[in-house]
Amino acid sequence: MRRILFAIATFLLATTASPVLSQTPKSEAPPKAVKTTASRAPAAKATASSPVNINSASVAQLQTLPGIGASTAQRIVDYRQKNGAFKKIEELMNVKGIGEKSFLKLKPVVTVGADKGDRPAGEK
Repeated sequence: MRRILFAIATFLLATTASPVLSQTPKSEAPPKAVKTTASRAPAAKATASSPVNINSASVAQLQTLPGIGASTAQRIVDYRQKNGAFKKIEELMNVKGIGEKSFLKLKPVVTVGADKGDRPAGEK
């Protein structure tokens, strides 16, 4: 990732210092700025103190998890709709794109805890 950013920065510096670009006619419109993902405001990341419930999280909430992008988040939701609620967090490894290595990063920041209304009467 750093190499790509370095290459882009080097390219931009080389093109802005180019005498050819500085001699463009005034009637020509300036090049449009390219939007990057770095310009977006970062979403709040999931933490161990506020884990994401994978049984109720939306695609957007799942994307706050480390290593989970839009397509993997959608696959988690699809898996949940097809197979029902996750009974344990290890079931995440059944979702395409989540292996043991990815799961180990997710383990501290996910939960399958039931909603407050789902608990038996004797539990608090």
